Amino acid sequence: MKTYQTNEIKNIVLIGAPGSGKTTLAEAMAFEGKVIDRRGSIETDNTLSDNTELEHLYKRSIYPTILFTEFMGRKLNIIDTPGSDDFCGGLFSAFKVADVGVMVFNAQNGFEVGSEIQARYARAQEKPIIALVNQLDAEKASWEATMESIESSSHVKPVIVQYPVNPGPGFDTFIDVLMMKMYKFKDDTGIREEMEIPESEMERAKELNNTLVEAAAENDEGLMELYFEKGSLTQDEMRSGLKIGLAKRDLMPVFCASGKKDIGTKRLMEFIINVAPGPLKAPNFRTVEGEEVAADVEGPAALFVFKSAIEPHLGEISYFRLIRGRLTEGMELLNTRTGSREKISQLFAVAGKNRIKVSEMMAGDIGCTVKLKGTRTNDTLCAPSAPVTIAPIVFPEPRYRAAVRSTKTGEDEKLGDALNKARYEDPTILVDYSKELKQTIIQGQGEHHLNILKTTLANQYKLDVEFFAPKIPYRETITKVAAADYRHKKQSGGAGQFGEVHLVIEPYYEGMPEPSKYKVEGRELVVNVKNKEEYQLEWGGTLQFYSAIVGGAIDARFLPAILKGVMEKMDEGPLTGSYARDIRVVVYDGKMHPVDSNEISFKLAGRNAFKEAFKKAGPKIMEPIYSVEVLVPSDKMGDVMSDLQNRRAMIEGMTSDKGFDRLTARVPLAEMYRYSTTLSSLTNGRATYTMKFASYEQVPADVQEKLLKAYSDTDKDE
Repeated sequence: MKTYQTNEIKNIVLIGAPGSGKTTLAEAMAFEGKVIDRRGSIETDNTLSDNTELEHLYKRSIYPTILFTEFMGRKLNIIDTPGSDDFCGGLFSAFKVADVGVMVFNAQNGFEVGSEIQARYARAQEKPIIALVNQLDAEKASWEATMESIESSSHVKPVIVQYPVNPGPGFDTFIDVLMMKMYKFKDDTGIREEMEIPESEMERAKELNNTLVEAAAENDEGLMELYFEKGSLTQDEMRSGLKIGLAKRDLMPVFCASGKKDIGTKRLMEFIINVAPGPLKAPNFRTVEGEEVAADVEGPAALFVFKSAIEPHLGEISYFRLIRGRLTEGMELLNTRTGSREKISQLFAVAGKNRIKVSEMMAGDIGCTVKLKGTRTNDTLCAPSAPVTIAPIVFPEPRYRAAVRSTKTGEDEKLGDALNKARYEDPTILVDYSKELKQTIIQGQGEHHLNILKTTLANQYKLDVEFFAPKIPYRETITKVAAADYRHKKQSGGAGQFGEVHLVIEPYYEGMPEPSKYKVEGRELVVNVKNKEEYQLEWGGTLQFYSAIVGGAIDARFLPAILKGVMEKMDEGPLTGSYARDIRVVVYDGKMHPVDSNEISFKLAGRNAFKEAFKKAGPKIMEPIYSVEVLVPSDKMGDVMSDLQNRRAMIEGMTSDKGFDRLTARVPLAEMYRYSTTLSSLTNGRATYTMKFASYEQVPADVQEKLLKAYSDTDKDE
């Protein structure tokens, strides 16, 4: 294939709710560009997209697929993304490297919750959108209802470029009000006949054309003057105005199609080529420092890796967009994250599983290479003489967590390796062994997301794993002042052990006064601080440790051992074994023995004195609280709210936004296990949510009681 120059390249991402027909549309676009000579179908498992065994099994997109087509002497790079929010990581990756999105709507469903979710992502990424109403050949297709839902729900002004003449099973004709022509399709091969608009449709077509002209003129003062002067605009002038409006995200051109019958595909591609922003007109990529990197083919090479994959017979594959410069085989580039050099041994243009070898690529193009040694998603490779690091993709926070283990013993290392490889391919999968919980915790975007991973582990790595409810990372603290003393004495034959520690503890808060006196158990305790140490705990919160020893009751060399004992007990709190936090400890007295006192004696004495004081200090258990936002159709709001209240949620607010309701709440993490499944069941898959850690708060008394009963403190006094 030819080498395409930067001005000959367009990069688009197909987005839309599940079932909108993105994969079928991508297939039609590849067919129109002669990349394939016959169109595959999802039913027969032979499309360029959805080409993995898992996608064939589930009959849905799971991974983003990169492909290209050649049309009108241009190269159109297409990324087909999953519609399900469980797999939104691929959408974020695609948005990073695409310049414009094509939002596909199912003409039977209109603007769905899934549409709103993806539209929100597009707004967050500041990407312009072209709308395509697909499946107009379906029995329940309704152009009017779909347009009404788009107009009422979209945050960007929709402007009709085409409308169908006969939507429904017989759909074969649409009118293009930009071209002011009618297009009739003879069969399912995309062959069209260009016709004059019949008199019966002329009034409607002229009205929509006038609306389109006004929308185009609004984006440029010169065009507006021309419009006022002439009362109309030429097609080229309209395209110029639409190009400006689309790039500014002030309007959303609307097209109609049947991807299955290849109706409307060619006109959509023509519009993308002529109007949609390409690498030279789209906003420049930015570095981590905020500097712009222009798509200058004469500049030093710089590419950004947006997707990584592993294929059994090929190894690691890195998908990239060339941000700047010219890329050729054999070129040696610097990985700015690792500091190591990577050699580009081979270059490929990508059409699903098909890879076409090329010798060079120009700035703005998308391709892949293989067998890079240490490169992964979000890495920048660049000319060593001009190092630059492109700002990374910011993936969404995980919404689903589970503990994972192999059903067979002795497979921990194998499971760890497999999970690391899964993380390599999908950065929205987070894996971490929790020292606190003593569990391997895996996080993702939803239960289906993790179930796909489970299937992959079984099929690809022959690992049988189970997911189960993870433990909750509670925190323990105190509410009042308490004192305790503990003597550790042990005699066995010769040398013994002796250490006695008296201490007082109190809740810590930032800015509290230094300790001087306490009232404990009816007596006043005056302390004279000799030394202070403060620790910011790795699990959050603070420990202040004071020495107020007078008269040499305890030798200074034993104080680190007392601190170590306290820290050990904070590492495994007295109530539930969870981390303790935000406590001030003052050691004010004790005793030692000239022979039997040693570090172990004072460590144990300090540990047990702290434990006893903790239990007398109004101990409380704190639980992680998450801020949860649910996007839900209005008719399901009552069910969703009721379910959240049953999960001990504190409802913070409700807002309506163009046909959908947003509910915000603070919910304990302990109540969020499998919430994605419940939400899907309550709303027939029409709702979504986000969750983010907010704070630690005290558990209710009844919950604390249950937790205390469930925990058996095996820590023995030593």
